[in-house]
Amino acid sequence: MDITWYGYSCFRITERGHTTVLTDPGQPALDLAQRGLKADLVTVSHERAGRQVDDIRGQKYVIATPGEYEIGELFVSGIPLHVHDAETGAAQHNIAYHFEYPNGLNFLHLGALRQMPAESVIEQLDEVHALLLPIGGAALSGDQLADLINMIEPKYVVPMHPPAVNEEAFDAALDSFLKAMGVANVESQETLRVTAAGLSEQTQVLCLLPAK
Repeated sequence: MDITWYGYSCFRITERGHTTVLTDPGQPALDLAQRGLKADLVTVSHERAGRQVDDIRGQKYVIATPGEYEIGELFVSGIPLHVHDAETGAAQHNIAYHFEYPNGLNFLHLGALRQMPAESVIEQLDEVHALLLPIGGAALSGDQLADLINMIEPKYVVPMHPPAVNEEAFDAALDSFLKAMGVANVESQETLRVTAAGLSEQTQVLCLLPAK
C-alpha cells in the first residue's frame, strides 16, 4: 500500500484492487486540477480542506462529517476533534479519519489537529500502522506530539504541514518534533510503501517529499 503526499494535509493512499483515498484537497497552491488526480473516496477534515474536491477525477464518495462508513471493502471512522472556545462559543472543526483496509492495515489522518485528543478517543482506535500527523502552529509542542505518538503507538509517523503555518515555521517545528522523538538524519522519500510483512516493532518517523 502506497502513501503519497501532495503538500499540507493532502495525501493519496493507493492499493491495487482496493479503494483509492485522497485526503483534504483544499489548498489552491496544490493546483490539483492540473495534476489530474483520481480517487474513489475523498475525505475532508476541516474548514477550507475541501475546496478542490470537484477537481478530483473519478470520485464516487466524499466524507466530510463524523460517523462510520463502509466504502466498498474499506471501513472509515470519522472522529470529531473539534475545539470550542469557552468564552466566545466559537468552534474550530476538525475530523480525524481512521481507515481500515481488509488486508489488516490501518491508517489515521489527524487533519488540522489543534489539541491533544482525549485518552478515551485514542483507546477506541484499533492498531494504527501509519499516522499522518500535522506538525507546527501553536497548538501542540514537539514534546506533546511525541507523547501523543507514544499513546497511539503507530508503526510509521508521517509529518504533514498545517495550512496556516508558513514554510519557515513548519521547518522549525519539524526540527523540534524530531528532537523530541530522538530522531536524527531523517531522509525524505517520495512515497511510503506499507506492507504487513514489512512492519517494524519500533515506531519510525518518515518524511515525505511533496509529489511534483
